[in-house]
Amino acid sequence: MTAEDSTRPEADGVPSTLPADGDGPTTFEGGTGRMEKVFKWAAYGSGILLVVIIALIFLQLVVQAIPALSKNNANFLTSSEWQTNPSNMRFGILEMLKITVLSSVMALILAVPVAVGIATFLVQYVPQRLSRPLSAVIDLLAAVPSIIYGLWGIFVLAPFLVPLQRWLNENLGWFFLFKTGNVELSLGSTVFTAGIVLAIMILPIITSITRESLRQTPVAHQEAALALGATKWEVIRLTVFPYGRSGIVAGSMLALGRALGETIAVLIILFAATKTSIWSLFDSGYTFASKIASAAAEFDNVDQRGAYIAAGLVLFVLTFVVNAVARWIGGDG
Repeated sequence: MTAEDSTRPEADGVPSTLPADGDGPTTFEGGTGRMEKVFKWAAYGSGILLVVIIALIFLQLVVQAIPALSKNNANFLTSSEWQTNPSNMRFGILEMLKITVLSSVMALILAVPVAVGIATFLVQYVPQRLSRPLSAVIDLLAAVPSIIYGLWGIFVLAPFLVPLQRWLNENLGWFFLFKTGNVELSLGSTVFTAGIVLAIMILPIITSITRESLRQTPVAHQEAALALGATKWEVIRLTVFPYGRSGIVAGSMLALGRALGETIAVLIILFAATKTSIWSLFDSGYTFASKIASAAAEFDNVDQRGAYIAAGLVLFVLTFVVNAVARWIGGDG
């Protein structure tokens, strides 16, 4: 084959720059093809393995919870009692469900507007050279250990919030969320305090996901809005927020899952109350996670351990559902 054959004319008269037949590799063959298959099946195997592990965890929780549930003399879903004496087991999750939901939802309501505002500021207003360092500072909040948040919450934040809680109780006590709870307000160990601490803890999660979602807004959309005479706020409201709505919602739901499972910080701030909660932010008590952590000494008895595993099973399902909804809203599942 001559050198002239390497540029063969095509039907339209334009010379082709492709190599002649047999000159140079044109397909991935041999060892490369085998590695492609190995990588493909390794990826499949990793995904399947994760699903299997989650299913085995769920199955193991169910198996270990059934004996305790069969000996339970109270309604597991609607009872507020928690008596795990093997001779007379009466336990239910209603009380833990109230405190878990109240603290987590309050944290979400407080954190979402602040996180969206921070993300918008970092993406739309701050120069690029400052946006990255500021983003890193916000993300560092996620690296602070939970126990530090708990100690700060009970010794610093709680006394500071006592006057505010009293004012809310005196002036808005007609609303069920601000009624007098089952603990003294002077102690500061309330769902109100725990909710604020949780809001700070989940702030980096919502901010990070929202920030990356807003950055994906096409520049052409924003420039088109500006060309039509829109102000900066109108551009953000009409183009940026609608484009990043799914990311904001998904980040919020993932943060909610994080708040539902928080243990140490909540365990330090809240404590057992002598009365049942009344859906007030000034209640105290145990969440699912803090209740399980506080009773680790009882796990040597099979029946007692099974009661806490049953509560953990409910938390597992609740957290899994929240995260699954987040993935679905985000368009990833």
